[in-house]
Parts: sequence; structure tokens; C-alpha cells
Amino acid sequence: MEDRPDMRASDADRQQVVERLRGALDEGRLKMDEYLERMELAYEAVTYGDLVPLYRDLPEARPVAKAQDAAPPAPVPAPQADVVRRGAFASLPTPLKVLWTIWLTVVSINVVVWVLASATSAHLIYPWPLWVAGPWGVVLLGLSFGATQIRRGRRA
Repeated sequence: MEDRPDMRASDADRQQVVERLRGALDEGRLKMDEYLERMELAYEAVTYGDLVPLYRDLPEARPVAKAQDAAPPAPVPAPQADVVRRGAFASLPTPLKVLWTIWLTVVSINVVVWVLASATSAHLIYPWPLWVAGPWGVVLLGLSFGATQIRRGRRA
């Protein structure tokens, strides 16, 4: 780059300079605001002559030996397909999660109303919230099961 300052720089050249600046930031040679300023100038650079001053005061990038490199990496256990990691509904698409939340809210409100009506009448009345929870719960359960099976089929 330094031998041809008038030659136009490519996107790859700009990216290479930014990576060199990032390395200098990681080594503590640049402060964050100086790194951001130089990075902005690098992306705006047109020629090699515009890029060279951005890293001229920095030493050549060299790999630093880390203590972790000396020890062999620990074997990573293979993921098991049968293990549920986060919860039953975590792998569902967002629209189904929203529908389950709405269903749970509506059923909860109906159950509270039913409990209050039963408590104020002093006897247990017909459990009508089952008609709200049951059919729509079965439909959502079927949709959730289908979506889970489709997603598992795509991963395999």
C-alpha cells in the first residue's frame, strides 16, 4: 500500500486496515474514540494514501501466544436431540408463543371469574371455563406439535 499512494483502495483493503486497527484496540494501543475515528476514516478512504496514515504509527500485527493454546481443548459433548434445553415452548415460532399467551390470559380471567362466582354463590357452579380452555387449547396444542415436528424435520 505504501509504495502506491495514488492507487484506489478496495473494500477488502479498507476492511484489512479496520481489522488491523481492531487488533491495536485489543492490544491497548488505541483508545475507543481514536479507534472509532480511524475506522470511520478507513471506510471513507479512497486511495492507499488515505489508508496508510491510519496505521503508520502502529506496529505490525503479530499473533500473541495465549496460555489457553498450550492446553489441548476439552472435548465438546455431542448435542442430544432428546434433551429439552429451555422449556417446552421455547422452540415454538413467535406467533404461536403469542397465541399461547393470549389463550393463557383468557383462560386465567375466566377461571378467576368462575371462582369468584362460585365463592359468592356459596356453592360450586358448572365449570364453564372448560369450554373456553378446552377446544382452543386442543387446537393450539395440535398447531404447536405440528410446528415442532416440522422444525425437527428441517434440522435433521
